[in-house]
Amino acid sequence: MEILTNFPLWIALFTIVFAQFIKIPLQFIASRKFDWTLFTSTGGMPSSHSGAVTALSTAIALEYGLDSTFFALSAIFGIIVMFDATGVRRHAGEQATVVNRLVTDYNKIVLEMKNWPEKKEQEKRKELKELLGHQPIEVFFGGLLGIIIALSAHAILY
Repeated sequence: MEILTNFPLWIALFTIVFAQFIKIPLQFIASRKFDWTLFTSTGGMPSSHSGAVTALSTAIALEYGLDSTFFALSAIFGIIVMFDATGVRRHAGEQATVVNRLVTDYNKIVLEMKNWPEKKEQEKRKELKELLGHQPIEVFFGGLLGIIIALSAHAILY
């Protein structure tokens, strides 16, 4: 069962879980409300995607060296993931915000014109996910988190 001793795999997976969990107390500090849905949501501080890919690259660097092909692959993969988190996914979230406003405004107009309240149905309406991507600072701290977790775990385990 070699997969059970695959340090880069397990440290990357652990970092995802840890980064998702830490979003809950960080949000509580900011808003004084617990939001357990943050554990399974995208976006927010810190970026679990960035944490995972930097933990993976750091663990591979520790096991195989900075001159290895494995490190090169993981580093390029990580750069692409982190760029995507701050670029494409963030802009998709901004577009979702605009679409949600348009839908809300349209629904208000329809309700006013028809004078036919459908509050229960409107409450059930599922909005597009707006928090898709990350601010650059969220990606930075996610990446830093991944490096710290991988170095710490490696020092403890090896």
